[in-house]
Amino acid sequence: MTFQPLFLSLWLWCLIAPALAADVQVAVAANFSAPMKIIAAEFEKDSGHKAVLSFGATGKFYAQIRNGAPFEVFLAADEDTPAKLEREGAAVRGSRFTYATGRLALWSAQPGLVDAQGEVLKKGDFRKIAIAAPQLAPYGAAAVETMTRLGVLAALQARLVTGESMGQAFGFVATGNAELGFVALSQIQENGKLTSGSAWIVPETLHSAIRQDAVLLAKGKDSPAAQQLMRFLQSDKAKVVMRAYGYQASP
Repeated sequence: MTFQPLFLSLWLWCLIAPALAADVQVAVAANFSAPMKIIAAEFEKDSGHKAVLSFGATGKFYAQIRNGAPFEVFLAADEDTPAKLEREGAAVRGSRFTYATGRLALWSAQPGLVDAQGEVLKKGDFRKIAIAAPQLAPYGAAAVETMTRLGVLAALQARLVTGESMGQAFGFVATGNAELGFVALSQIQENGKLTSGSAWIVPETLHSAIRQDAVLLAKGKDSPAAQQLMRFLQSDKAKVVMRAYGYQASP
């Protein structure tokens, strides 16, 4: 008889706990795919909530969110788009923060093709070079800015292969449809090591800082799970994952 209240409490919790868990619809910039999959798994283990992830170009997500897409949290590849959504009332004011600063890399799936100084861009020993669409993907804009500052954009214009997102640009290079391309460092690095091929990490002085902001969207305003995910993105556990993929995690 003395164990009955404890047993009843545990039984009630087993009934209630699944009801408390919820799904969070998250739009994630393609460059952040690998670390976010790990972060989402850790978030689910810690909270019981599941982050349902969609990956794509920041510009396309902006259009989808403005057209009523059911996303509750948005992890962009820039800081301007979340700020714009705040101003337009599609995101919760004051919820925006920089979760990471990204790094750009020139990469080839072929070992030895890309040298450590990026001189391959000037030598032109390739047919095609992939970038993400600069009007949709901030990393694509950073790639154009880099080539402009190096004085090679005009010479390489005819060789550019453009993907609508960083995921597609990466795919062009990974499959050999382009011998090299500008990608996010996170797509080719894990635990500080290059996963394959050859690469040049673009100096940050060659393009504007790629500060990536997260924002709580209007559809997630009243969702405890969405709010909890926003807090988790600022946790030490999440930052460790980000750094392993080459991001500078915000303090």
